[in-house]
Parts: sequence; structure tokens; C-alpha cells
Amino acid sequence: MFKRILVATDGSALSQKAVAAAIALAADHDADLVALNVVPRYPRSYFEGSVRFSAEEIGRVEKQWADNAQAMLEKVSALAGKSGVRARTITVNSDLVGESILTATRKHKNDLIVMASHGRKGIKRILLGSETQHVLAHSTLPVLVLR
Repeated sequence: MFKRILVATDGSALSQKAVAAAIALAADHDADLVALNVVPRYPRSYFEGSVRFSAEEIGRVEKQWADNAQAMLEKVSALAGKSGVRARTITVNSDLVGESILTATRKHKNDLIVMASHGRKGIKRILLGSETQHVLAHSTLPVLVLR
């Protein structure tokens, strides 16, 4: 039924559940797996504009984030390989996580999105946002959400 499954991961314990579920689905359907991590483009603080970062500090932080993303995606690829699943890993630099997920699904011709949701409600959802909700609202593909 599914030929190419995209799993969005941020390395959290909750997203690791989504990775495990995506790998299991890909194995069951003999599908390819696309593992995606979206890395912010530059450091931000809660008080935007009140903290200044030097160019060196921004470069150091961005490199650290890119290295962490690569290491995380290599683990996903290794887990997929152990299950006999063909995996491709992608890192995208963007502050628009939901849009990046949707763009990646179109670019890589996925037919299912698997991702986690923290299940935030009320003011926490308003303040922290919900990338999962954005994907659910704008995707034309089925979305499997794990909590």
C-alpha cells in the first residue's frame, strides 16, 4: 500500500517512537523510508533581539546542530537497515518545520507522513505552536501521529 514513508524526527524520545513505527510500517509494506530532521537556521532566544550572537558563535551553534542532526539520522538509517528497510536521510535548514515537512513529502514523492505530537493543549499550544497540527491541516497525504 505505501511505497515511500517520510518520518520527521527531532531526536526526542517521543519522535523515536515515530521512527520505530515508521520503520515497522516500511518493513511491512516493503517501502522506502525517508527520515527528515529540520534544523533551525540560526540561534534564537525567547527574548528575540535582546541577546546578540557573534558570527563565530552562530557558526559554532549551527555546526553543532548540523552535526547532531547527522548523528541522529545515521542512527535512524542504521535501525532501518537492521530491519531490512531502505532509508534515505535528509536534513533541512529552516525555521518553518511544518512547511519543510510538507515540501519534503512533495519533493521525495512520499505517500505517508509519520510524526510525533506532544499533545499540547491550551496556552502551551498557542505559545509553543504545533508543527504536527500544521502538517495535519495542510497535508494532502495521510499522516500517522504518535503520542
